[in-house]
Amino acid sequence: MPKAEFSSFDVAAAVRELKELISNARVSNIYQLDDKTLLFKLRRGENVYGLVVEAGKRINLTSYALEKPLVPPAFCMALRKHLRNSFLTSIEQHNFERVAILSFKGKVGDFKLVVELFGDGNIILVDGENKILHAMLYKRMRDRNILRGETFTFPPSSGRNPLELSLPAFMEGLQAYEKTEVVRALARFLGIGGIYAEEILLRLGIDKTTPCNSLNAFQMEEIYKCLEGLIRQVLNGNLEPCIVLDEKGEFLDVVPLRLKRYEGLKHQFYKSFNEALDEFYAKIKALEKVETVKKDEALKREIERLKRVLAEQEKALQEAEQKAEKYRRIGDLIYAYSGELQTLLNRLWEEKKLGAEWKAITSKVLAEKKAGLSPSKFFESLDGQRLVLHVCVEGTSFSLDLRKDLFANAAEYYDRAKASRRKVEGAKAAIEETRRKLSEAEARLKEAEKAVLEAPIKVEEELAKRRVRQRRWFEKFKWFTTSDGFLVVAGKDAASNEMLIKRYTAPEDIVFHADVAGAPFVVIKTEGKTPSEQSLREAAEFAAAHSRGWREGFASLDVYWVKPSQLSKAGGAGEYVPRGAFVVHGSRNWMRNTPLRIAVGVVFNDETEEPTFMGGAAEAVKAKTDIYAILVPGEDEGKPFLHKVLRTLAEKTPKEKREKLLKANMEALRELIPYSKGRVLQE
Repeated sequence: MPKAEFSSFDVAAAVRELKELISNARVSNIYQLDDKTLLFKLRRGENVYGLVVEAGKRINLTSYALEKPLVPPAFCMALRKHLRNSFLTSIEQHNFERVAILSFKGKVGDFKLVVELFGDGNIILVDGENKILHAMLYKRMRDRNILRGETFTFPPSSGRNPLELSLPAFMEGLQAYEKTEVVRALARFLGIGGIYAEEILLRLGIDKTTPCNSLNAFQMEEIYKCLEGLIRQVLNGNLEPCIVLDEKGEFLDVVPLRLKRYEGLKHQFYKSFNEALDEFYAKIKALEKVETVKKDEALKREIERLKRVLAEQEKALQEAEQKAEKYRRIGDLIYAYSGELQTLLNRLWEEKKLGAEWKAITSKVLAEKKAGLSPSKFFESLDGQRLVLHVCVEGTSFSLDLRKDLFANAAEYYDRAKASRRKVEGAKAAIEETRRKLSEAEARLKEAEKAVLEAPIKVEEELAKRRVRQRRWFEKFKWFTTSDGFLVVAGKDAASNEMLIKRYTAPEDIVFHADVAGAPFVVIKTEGKTPSEQSLREAAEFAAAHSRGWREGFASLDVYWVKPSQLSKAGGAGEYVPRGAFVVHGSRNWMRNTPLRIAVGVVFNDETEEPTFMGGAAEAVKAKTDIYAILVPGEDEGKPFLHKVLRTLAEKTPKEKREKLLKANMEALRELIPYSKGRVLQE
């Protein structure tokens, strides 16, 4: 069984890492993924984080795109109202319990979100006066109530807080458990759970079933020190985050420390506990979806049932065929020996008419049979009460109704044969239907078994698609790499222009600008190297293409480049330099009549064959892919133009990849084309 819930050590490790990463992050949005799970979208500086909070189970950052409902539930809307655009000021663990407290500060007030990670769990929003505003689950309990407007109280402690426990108090508390096994006593006394209680005893070599009153002072002190050491290791961040795999290679547990209980099992180590948690729960959740189609046991039971039904039907068919053949044969025998049988019948009735009893008649006929007289040789017995004669002809025994003539008896046997034959046909149809169902069930079982084998692969593929990569700093801007590998970055608007020059431009970089109002700054990130003339031309083309000249339909523009040191926010006396603009000092390096053109292209992932669009200077894109389109200023615009560009790319794409390309996200293509306007240049 994979990990079911957090331990207090897990909470401590996760919270410690979260403090460093997302304290003072701004809440961009909140999503409720299901009845128990929230996803917080957080921004801290340039980094965007996804924080998953699942009541009763976990709290961790995620790097995966999670499916969000179209309509947010009421609890989610309430959280958005109070917490969106606020700052997450702190994350704490309550008394080393399985409770995390997230504190928020915003324009509408100060709030706390209490996340209970034990049992069924809960998530509770508390205001600055410690009153409950909203909860994921409202309930009345013996020790407290989770109801709107009531004062919030924490759940009763699951044990003594080990962070506040001295050695004498620890020893006294442990001794109070007397005959209780030490592993149970530790779990109850400190509320640390069975796994870590066992871990401490394993590390010390103490039998976990030892009664507490059998422990000596030295052993209790060693237990205390080991516990203290584990807690200190977690709180100081000296972690060994890992996922533990069982003998089948399936996820078993995710832990912040390497545990002795898992020695001999395979471990996957991670840089942080949050990363390990993310991988563990993402895969477990994905596998749970696959598990819904796993019906191995039910299918096996159904197959066994169908096999039993089939065996019974085949037996019934065999019996029906035998009866049909037997009744037909009896009818034939009656006709074949009609003379002898009729003589026997006449003989019986003649004796009866003379006043003889059936018993006397039977004795007389049996005597004749013994003497070998015909037709008495066919006689076996006689039921005088029911008027049925039992005979045996050619080794076949059958009965004749004395109240019917001989051929009426034959007709009745033929009718029975027909009835049995109809049963044979019905049985055959039923058998065919059962065989069909059995075949289908076996096919489904085979598919299910195949799905089980392929599930980990499919899950890995799904997770790979859903993984959200942290955006690199330059991905906030327009950018491309030149044909010889230099990164070129351009501002999108006045704010990003200002940020690009002030924050991301180094003294050794080169800054381009088209000689027209309404053009972005474009920077070649040189990293101390000297760009080639080709790179300079490509950067100049990029600067010209993303200027207002594209919208106005210019064929070419003059572009200049300068060093960052030549840019200043200080204008002449009384001159105002607006946001996103800079004053250029000194001489400019001109690149006259730079053509306005760009290229958009597509590359496919070698493993998934998923398409990725790229854009930039024409020669730079052509150097990276054979699937590209050259664009120049023109009057086509909007979606029709984007579809035209996509069709142009599709024509150059191999047939087996074309369908995926045509289903690609058009927004990714729109981002690459200035003003979403232009004309496809036919080469």
